[in-house]
Amino acid sequence: MNVPRIFIDSALRSAAEVTLPAQAARHVQVLRRQPGDAVYLFDGRGGQWQGEILRIGRGEVWVRVVKHEAVERELDRCVTVALGMPANERMDTLVEKATELGAGTIQPLTCARSVMRLAAERAQRKTAHWRAITMAACEQCGRNLLPTIASPKSLGDWLIAFAESTPADSELRLLLSLQPCSAPLLRCGGLARSARVVILSGPEGGLTASEQALAVQVGFQPVSLGRRVLRADTAPLAALACIAALEGPA
Repeated sequence: MNVPRIFIDSALRSAAEVTLPAQAARHVQVLRRQPGDAVYLFDGRGGQWQGEILRIGRGEVWVRVVKHEAVERELDRCVTVALGMPANERMDTLVEKATELGAGTIQPLTCARSVMRLAAERAQRKTAHWRAITMAACEQCGRNLLPTIASPKSLGDWLIAFAESTPADSELRLLLSLQPCSAPLLRCGGLARSARVVILSGPEGGLTASEQALAVQVGFQPVSLGRRVLRADTAPLAALACIAALEGPA
C-alpha cells in the first residue's frame, strides 16, 4: 500500500499533532485510510516525517508526527531554470514537471517576444499559484525540499542583476539556442562536474538577437538540444532531463 505524502506549511516536530490541509484530508479519505495508518509529512525544511493518522472527521484528519527521516531526493547539482514564461496552462505544466525533474529554482522571465506579461498584483498571485503546484509535485515525486519560485522579472533586469550578484566562474550558464555554432548540451564542457547550473530558455518565438547577445555577454554559452525546434515549454524540460540523467545511483 502506497503511503500518502503530504506537505505541511509549518515546522514539524516529533510528537506534535497536526490537522491536514483540506485538500490533503480529502485525499486521505478518498484513499479510505483509517486511524493507525501511516502517512509521510514534510515541511520543506529537509527530510520527511513518519506520521500516524489519529482521527478522521467529516472534513478533517488529524495526524501525530512520529519521527524524522533524513531522506533527500535532490539532484546532484543545483539547477536554476530561467525561462520566458509560456502562456496559459503551459507554464503550470512546466512548473510541475520542472519540480519533478529536480529544478532548485524556477525564474519566470518576461522577454521581448513574450505572450504572457504580468503586472505586479497578478504576478504575486501567479507566483503563489505556482508555489502551490510545486507543493503538489513534491508530494508526488518524493522531494522534501520545495524549489524556489522567484518573482517574475524582465529578462534584461534579471541578467544585469544576476551578473552583478553571481561570479561567472561559480556556475555553468547555458543558453538554449538554435544557432548553428551551438554545441550539443551533453557535450558541454564542465557539465558533469559543475555543482551549479543555470539554464536560460526563451519564450514563444525565442529570444531576440540582442537578448541572446546580452546573455552571452554575462557568461551564458549557447547550447543545442538537437535539430528540431522545441516549444517554449518543452525546451527547458528537455535540458533539465538531460542534466537529471547525469545523476549517480540512488
